[in-house]
Amino acid sequence: MLTRRLFLVCAALLAVSSWAVRPANAQSADPAAAAFIQNLGNEAVSTFSNKSVPRDQAVQRFRGLLYQGFDVPYIGRWVLGRYWNSASPQQQAEYQKLFEQLIVKTYADRFVEYSGETFKIVGNQPAGETDSSVTTQIVRPNGPPVNVDWRVRKRDNQYKIIDVMVEGVSMGITQRQEFASVIQQSGGNVEGLIQALRRKVGQAG
Repeated sequence: MLTRRLFLVCAALLAVSSWAVRPANAQSADPAAAAFIQNLGNEAVSTFSNKSVPRDQAVQRFRGLLYQGFDVPYIGRWVLGRYWNSASPQQQAEYQKLFEQLIVKTYADRFVEYSGETFKIVGNQPAGETDSSVTTQIVRPNGPPVNVDWRVRKRDNQYKIIDVMVEGVSMGITQRQEFASVIQQSGGNVEGLIQALRRKVGQAG
C-alpha cells in the first residue's frame, strides 16, 4: 500500500498539464500556497517528462527538487517521533542522511512510471496558523480519480511541503508507524532502524 501511495504522490507531482486553481475558502486561503504547488509541479514535469535525460542526472535533479519543495529535515525528525531524542547526535545525522536517500531512491524509481496522469487543484484552505492544505485530484487514464492533499507550511516567507495525504492517509503518519515498528522490534534501539535503512538504500552495514 505504501508503494502504491508513493507512486500516486509522484504522479501528482508530475501531472500538471491541466491545473485549475479553485480555493475552497477565498477569504482565508493563502493563494501563494497553491501557486507554490503549481510551480513545483511545473518544474517536476519539465525535468522528468523528458525520458532522454540519463537516470543519474534525473536523480540529481530530483534531489534538488525534493529539497526545494519538501522540508526534509523536519519530516525526518517528525517521522522518527519520540525516538529522535533517544538517538545520539551521530545516529541522528546518519538517520537524516539515510532518510533523504530512501526518499530519493523510492520516488526516483517511480518517476519512470509516469504515463501522462494529470491533476487539478480543487481546494485550498488554512490548516493551523502557519499551514495550508492544498487539495488536488489526480485524473488517471485508466482508473478513478485519486484525492491528494498537500500540507504546506510557510516559514520565513518560504513554503515547504511537510506532509502528503493520499485518499485521507498521511504519508508521514504511515512512515512514522513503520519506523516505530522496526525500532520496537529492535528492542527500542534506533540503531535497528538505521541498519534497516542502510539495507534499503543499498549501503554496507
